Amino acid sequence: MRILVDADACPVKDIIVTIAKEYELPVIMIIDTSHEYCDGYSEVITVSKGSDAADFALVNLAGREDIIVTQDYGVAAMALSRGSKAMDQNGMIFSEANIDGLLMGRHMNKKIRSAGGRTKGPAKREKSQNQAFEKTLIRLVTEK
Repeated sequence: MRILVDADACPVKDIIVTIAKEYELPVIMIIDTSHEYCDGYSEVITVSKGSDAADFALVNLAGREDIIVTQDYGVAAMALSRGSKAMDQNGMIFSEANIDGLLMGRHMNKKIRSAGGRTKGPAKREKSQNQAFEKTLIRLVTEK
């Protein structure tokens, strides 16, 4: 089991590394060339800045039982198809039961934006989201 992170905009990298150290799990952070990251523990893979380059690199590395941390529903769907576990930065676990609805919502929001409409952006991050993430990650790491 490894933890693979879509790390460009991930607000919980420190939590991931802390838990990974505690459970002696490898971490791979995927970033593009417009970012820099070093925590002294994680393997950092830097990919080109091209559209979806980090997403495809992450999915290509994903294996059965790996834990994928991503905000991207498309990445989560591809990770699930590879037998990985997937979750977002707020502690939501992606599953076969919820991924279709999430992808549909993403599609509808894209259509609204393409037509000149506006969709609501993310709210300010709260401490409770970090706590929920930590609890869920520990659960995924420890479940058999």
